[in-house]
Amino acid sequence: MHIGHRHTIHDHDGHLGWNRALQPVMRAVSGDTITFCCRDAGNGHYHHGSTAHDVLTADPHASNPLTGPLFVEGAAPGDALKVTIHEFAPSGFGWTAIIPGFGLLSDQFQSPKLKLWDYDTGISKPAVFNADASLPLKPFIGTIGVAPAEPGTHSVIPPRRVGGNMDIRDIAAGTVLYLPVEVEGALLSIGDTHAAQGDGEVCGTAIESAMDVSATVEVIKDAAPKTPYFTTPGPITRHLDGAGYDVTTGIGPDLMQASRDAVSAMIDFLARTRNLSAEDAYMLCSVCGDLKISEIVDAPNWVVSFYFPRIVFG
Repeated sequence: MHIGHRHTIHDHDGHLGWNRALQPVMRAVSGDTITFCCRDAGNGHYHHGSTAHDVLTADPHASNPLTGPLFVEGAAPGDALKVTIHEFAPSGFGWTAIIPGFGLLSDQFQSPKLKLWDYDTGISKPAVFNADASLPLKPFIGTIGVAPAEPGTHSVIPPRRVGGNMDIRDIAAGTVLYLPVEVEGALLSIGDTHAAQGDGEVCGTAIESAMDVSATVEVIKDAAPKTPYFTTPGPITRHLDGAGYDVTTGIGPDLMQASRDAVSAMIDFLARTRNLSAEDAYMLCSVCGDLKISEIVDAPNWVVSFYFPRIVFG
């Protein structure tokens, strides 16, 4: 029986695109635990003195840096790479931005906006948005995946069948993720860590924050799933459920338009009832509100709901 070793991959050992030809920065065997030191999605562009103008000067080609890749001995095409996520060591600094041309409502929000966050690294206290709103935190991995079989360099931004920029907030501590291996050694990389996010990440950013993440890797022979799947250790929204939700809906024959309508309605609701600017409401929706498909069987119209946790306002 192999007793796993512990390793660390530092944030200077990384890359900006998926490529099966990348040289691994470390090798591990099944059962090893690795700490990935991850930069934020802005690659360190933002700091405590940043303003909305800095959103316009960020280099999009340097965004979403990944730490890795890690070569896992014995991993081969057709296998599953099992990744058990353990602990997060958050940096305590993060940012959320409205980036022109990006996000679900990019046509409605065309000017840059930046929110800087300072939060408790122990995640025991909510992060303060303004005098009236504070957000319970739940660190997770935004981007985690293995190298695709197709040759060449592939953008980090869209998610893929081998994982990548999935932005699933439940890929958090205790979650066990299974990825389909397509190349020898799997070539696992991790990045884009977040302190909090709602399902949908509607403005395009969450609380983007550098963190260290520890995870154990295991090779499961001949068990590759068609796409990633994962299990969670327990409830997934307990940190937000305590005070209930305000919910808006979008209804129509197109799920994307219904999603846009549901979010727009929530932005209007928050602006009207909570004295928020539309921009602040949009960012808050992105970091803690959840898009849900509520009904997709009663043709010709479907229902998308947007859930905003009332606990944010105390």
